[in-house]
Amino acid sequence: MNLLAIAAVVIGVLSAVVYGARRRWIDAALAAVAGLALAGAVGSFVLPGDMGASLTLDSEEAPASLDGIRSIKLVGDGLRAAQWEDLPARPLAWTAPATPAIHVDFPRTVALGRMFTLNVQRSWKAPGRLQLLAENDAVLAEARGDGLLSVQWLPPLAERLVLKARLLDASGKLVDQGPVPVTVTEPSPLQVRGRFGAPSFDLRTLDDLLAASNAVIDWQVELGKNLRRSESARAEMKAPDLEIVDAAWFERSGEGARRALLARVAEGAPLLVLGANAGDPGVWSRSIGLRLAPQPADKTFGARLAMASGGLNPAAARAGEWQGEDGLWTRDWHKGRIAWLGVGGWHRHAIEEPRALALWWQDVLDRLRVRRDEDLAWLAPDELPLPNQRLEICARGEALGKSPALAFPALALNLPWQRRPEHVDASCVALWPKQPGWLQMKAQAPVGRTLESAVYVYADGDWALWQRAQRREATARYAARTPAPAGGGAARSLPSWPFGLAFALAMLGLWWRERR
Repeated sequence: MNLLAIAAVVIGVLSAVVYGARRRWIDAALAAVAGLALAGAVGSFVLPGDMGASLTLDSEEAPASLDGIRSIKLVGDGLRAAQWEDLPARPLAWTAPATPAIHVDFPRTVALGRMFTLNVQRSWKAPGRLQLLAENDAVLAEARGDGLLSVQWLPPLAERLVLKARLLDASGKLVDQGPVPVTVTEPSPLQVRGRFGAPSFDLRTLDDLLAASNAVIDWQVELGKNLRRSESARAEMKAPDLEIVDAAWFERSGEGARRALLARVAEGAPLLVLGANAGDPGVWSRSIGLRLAPQPADKTFGARLAMASGGLNPAAARAGEWQGEDGLWTRDWHKGRIAWLGVGGWHRHAIEEPRALALWWQDVLDRLRVRRDEDLAWLAPDELPLPNQRLEICARGEALGKSPALAFPALALNLPWQRRPEHVDASCVALWPKQPGWLQMKAQAPVGRTLESAVYVYADGDWALWQRAQRREATARYAARTPAPAGGGAARSLPSWPFGLAFALAMLGLWWRERR
């Protein structure tokens, strides 16, 4: 109630008293009604929020229903994301606990020959140790530090295995541990087409690296006038996964050959340019918008593997549309991507550090986004799969059009794919695993093939601090979608038009009676 409402009530009461003193009881009643109605119209009154009880929720068990519940008071780390998604939005009173939590990150699938990396981020900063253990508890890798802990391991075989990670404090006391399921796959043969204007030891080394990775290679090297060395692809190559040219070939090619190459890139083919033998900056500026400048003769790139800079390179890490780091500049080109590799001399590392050189080339191709499209790409679950908890498995790819359902032989289930709005171009199935371990799944692919994969179901006690962090994140997301603060429901403004109507009718009545 504001001052205007109080004034209206006072005026109404005084008017009623005056009419009452004259024994005009009907007029007194009309004056009182008019005063109260005017107070209601200008008083900005509000009603209490929605009716309902408040529920104190324990994090150990999700409620079956929230019917009749107005708000929730939560104690602990909260529920899993799948549990919150099954509940309607309600105002939530919750404060995240200050107890320790961790985030663990690692790829569920890695190609043979690529480095497997496991990262653990702690909510606190203190000296600690992270160990990656084999299935027989042998230590594969170890890292120490007081911030982000990261270990790397190079798988020797293509297989599905369950490693184990252990997080220790400075004194060696166990902080948290859990399984690390990973599937090491045979890499798909990369189809590479190369055109080069001059031979070099670097080209020979790159050819050997690609051949060792089982790549399908279509290679042509100009040795002199009307003389070239060719290496034909062992399989038909309609659309290569990677185009490689050196600067000399591009500069000597005609305008038509350059346009044809860039047209293929515009359609989605990645292009890697070996720029160490570049000699005509104007060609690159006109063709792909790359401005080159002379470089010092003794300039090098890279700390782990020192590479000699080419004679012409961009003058800065950022050059227009180009972004550069450690001698490699990249840019998008319509649907494709172009990379300028402005270093040379990597053949010097082929004998002393072959593994480091292979990993360096993998990083180059990763930054160029060279990859083969798979029939079905599986999406990692949003949270740790646990027994008897709803698990959502999603995938995207062309095989979804040929695969009406996803089969789980161990559960005797055949579940149809369903679209989910939160996953663009992906379809999902939902199920409740029964026990920890690998859960096999099968989907149909084109040409009658069957695609097999597996998801690992963790035990309830695995990665306790990681589960704690996931519950807190899911609870924070649920709190963000609730309709109002948890202070007692949304207040509703009392409509003023009924009071205005009552005031008008009362005043008309008084006017009519005064005019009689």
